[in-house]
Amino acid sequence: MYKICFVEDEENLNNLIKTYLEKEGYEVINFYNGTDALDYVGNEVNLWILDIMLGDNISGYDIIKKIRKNDPEVPVIFTSARDQDLDKIIGLELGSDDYITKPYSPKELVLRVGKILKRVYAHDTNKVRYETYEIDKDTRMVYENGKQINLTTLEFDLLIMFLNNKNKSFSRDDILKQVWGNDYFGSDRVVDDLVRRLRKKMPNIRINTLYGFGYRFI
Repeated sequence: MYKICFVEDEENLNNLIKTYLEKEGYEVINFYNGTDALDYVGNEVNLWILDIMLGDNISGYDIIKKIRKNDPEVPVIFTSARDQDLDKIIGLELGSDDYITKPYSPKELVLRVGKILKRVYAHDTNKVRYETYEIDKDTRMVYENGKQINLTTLEFDLLIMFLNNKNKSFSRDDILKQVWGNDYFGSDRVVDDLVRRLRKKMPNIRINTLYGFGYRFI
């Protein structure tokens, strides 16, 4: 799930756009002022949408300058009530990817967001984000805040099984067949040990224990 930060001091517009973006499946963190947005810069974000003119003497230009110091690549869309070439030029010079003038259609903004995310993250189709983790299915690597978490083959196989089946309940026998294969002979308690190890390495993972049955990943 892509995380989008939306900075807009018009509260009704802010909430409306947040609703549209969430309907498209994005995680949206919205800010009503520039101060809070500046404080959030440095967290992992997939796209920023910045209003240029904000009410607390901090502009979208101030925010993008800090964003670019932390991440030169993350896409940024500027919005503004002023349709002036100078604003667009300044935005591009500061590293924005797009510029949309108010009043704009929420659907148009959502379309632009989709196109930019598809272009920027086209190579990430086999990367999954979950909580604080980034899971690369191709390289079989897991990262948290840029730091690699070393998983064994079975631990990674269990993680992928859960990621592909969120909110589905699995008995221990189900997990044995999926992770170890049909040829495994032995105690199903190895499943409990594997889950314990995965939880220890990835403490933010949400695996519910179904006592007397198995597990559910949420």
